[in-house]
Amino acid sequence: MTRFTGRQAVITGTGSGIGKAAAILFAAEGAAVACLDVKGADETAAEIVAAGGVAHAYTCDVSKAAEVEATMEAAVAALGGLDIVLNIAGIGHFAWSHEEDPAMFEKIVAVNLNGTFFMCRYGLPHLLAKGAGVIVNTASNAGLMGLPWSAAYCGSKGGVVNLTKALAYEYRDKGIRVNAVAPGGTNTNIIHSFVDLPKGGDYSIMSKMMSPVQNAEPSEMAEAFAFIASDKARFMTGSIVSVDGGLAC
Repeated sequence: MTRFTGRQAVITGTGSGIGKAAAILFAAEGAAVACLDVKGADETAAEIVAAGGVAHAYTCDVSKAAEVEATMEAAVAALGGLDIVLNIAGIGHFAWSHEEDPAMFEKIVAVNLNGTFFMCRYGLPHLLAKGAGVIVNTASNAGLMGLPWSAAYCGSKGGVVNLTKALAYEYRDKGIRVNAVAPGGTNTNIIHSFVDLPKGGDYSIMSKMMSPVQNAEPSEMAEAFAFIASDKARFMTGSIVSVDGGLAC
């Protein structure tokens, strides 16, 4: 398939997991890709180039607006334009809310919510200049339902849900589509942050937080991003697409 031939995509969180899988998939289908992450982006870009694709790597902390602005400008210049922004970088952990370190709460929100906004903020002028484009954010089933010991993560991902809807409404007559994928359990690095419960946590509750089927693979989530970003989904904007194995049923 060549859904993205001639398209330029900037993707965060490409050092591992869903971000890496998405970068590889989009490049395989013709996109020139800018791989962003705090570490590991170089390896992903090298893998894409070795397979015959086009990729550039950038070390970028999405929680820092100035860093995002500079990286976006460099990436768009290297790619020769911008058509697609995939915001996939994210962090989280378990903690009792009455014991949560305020600095950790701020860090989770800074990466998951602020980082998503900063990428949109500095990507949108390029999409507006072209008069078309797609942004796909990463929410979570944790942004759609309350989960224990996850206030920072749930709050940040709930923010991504309404950020996505707000941007979709704001730019719906500008040729720009904004949607989000809400993954359930996926075999990525971040899932290890949600394995060890805080002291006193009840493991019997865990079954209510997990899909009744096995965890998804990053490549399966990447396919959801690809469909939403493709022309086949031209009528989708403001949508939050749950891909969670029936967790919220």
